Amino acid sequence: MPFQNLSSRLQGVLHRLRGKGRLNEKDVDESLREIRLALLEADVNFKVVRDFIAQIRERAVGHEVLGSLTPGQQVIRIVNEELTELMGGTQAKLSLASQPPTVVMIVGLQGSGKTTTAAKLANLFRGRGHRPLLVAADVYRPAAIKQLKVLGEQIEVPVFSMGEANPVDIAKGALSHARNNNNDLILIDTAGRLHIDQGLMSELVQIKETAQVHEILLVVDAMTGQDAVNVAQTFNQELDLGGLVLTKLDGDARGGAALSVKAVTGKPIKFVGVSEKIDGIESFHPDRMASRILGMGDMLTLIEKAVAAVDEEKAEKMAAKLQEAEFTLEDFQDQLEQMKQMGPLDQIMNLLPGIGNIKHLKGLEVDDSHLKKIEAIIASMTPEERRRPQIIKGSRRRRIALGSGTRVQDVNRLLKQYNQTRQMLKQFMGPQKRQKKKGMFPFFQ
Repeated sequence: MPFQNLSSRLQGVLHRLRGKGRLNEKDVDESLREIRLALLEADVNFKVVRDFIAQIRERAVGHEVLGSLTPGQQVIRIVNEELTELMGGTQAKLSLASQPPTVVMIVGLQGSGKTTTAAKLANLFRGRGHRPLLVAADVYRPAAIKQLKVLGEQIEVPVFSMGEANPVDIAKGALSHARNNNNDLILIDTAGRLHIDQGLMSELVQIKETAQVHEILLVVDAMTGQDAVNVAQTFNQELDLGGLVLTKLDGDARGGAALSVKAVTGKPIKFVGVSEKIDGIESFHPDRMASRILGMGDMLTLIEKAVAAVDEEKAEKMAAKLQEAEFTLEDFQDQLEQMKQMGPLDQIMNLLPGIGNIKHLKGLEVDDSHLKKIEAIIASMTPEERRRPQIIKGSRRRRIALGSGTRVQDVNRLLKQYNQTRQMLKQFMGPQKRQKKKGMFPFFQ
């Protein structure tokens, strides 16, 4: 989970503040000291931490807060607002050209994930109605061109390549190709190095000028912390970046790069990589991320994920079945498949308001093992058993448990939950068959 360590520490500090009826300067200073340590441990730039803490203290130590009826809540509001501002304030979108095609150059060090990020961005914007073109301009890394072509085929986006020709010529040829083939977005995958050198920068500058680049996105590995910020500073000085893409944010438990890079470089984070899957990239929203860090959830992102995952036709059919309370285990299996498309259960839970605080206080760990067990049990049933669970008696239950690698008790529990849910739906819908209810139903408990 992104910011896991920082989030846990901050939520603990703020929970203690929330529980106090009155606050004084000493209470605020003690809390700010803990927040400072938490940020430094998260590898946030020390100058950024200093300014951040000073800004919070200036706002928190005053009559408006200390004299209010809910001082703890007021401090939490201030921390939330300052965190949002620290990460950029508002969402920074990709700058699109007034006259297509928009040319975007993807840059970064070797190993940061440029090629995969280029494909993820192409997939993202294709889903938004654009006609992207991927350009294989990394002619130095072995198999880079092949990798981009494979990814392009996977997402059904064309890839322009001229083999191992000069990258500047490739970029120029791609621009002409895009205009002739009605591509409105060009994503140029450039070469990287193990470290920044003048040869790399000179080539990138030439591509920028030749291809009439509208925006340059720097891809950096979030897990490298302050090294990522230093790389961003250097690239920005040479190329004047438009923004950054942080990869591997899902594996970065500290979050120092995300919290430092805007304040240090002045350049916003525009996208973040949240998984290794081709759709594992999101637009970066500072306000939403701040809410996640503080355990306040992120309902807007959750809704967007649900809309993207839900099949409308299947949802209509499911609504009709729910109305009649006639859903089967086969239907539930379809619902699980759609839920999995939204991402790991732990990530989904963290988007729900208050869940982060509950997990922190109770020490709960959420994983997908329960759902995987349910999937295995249902998959071990015959089609007839999934449609008519009432026929599953003793011998069938033993066979299903053996086939799914679970215990008979697990099969019994699933069938009991199924029957309880079905009875509940019958009572809920009532004799008048209330209006249709769409979406996922809370079967897993």
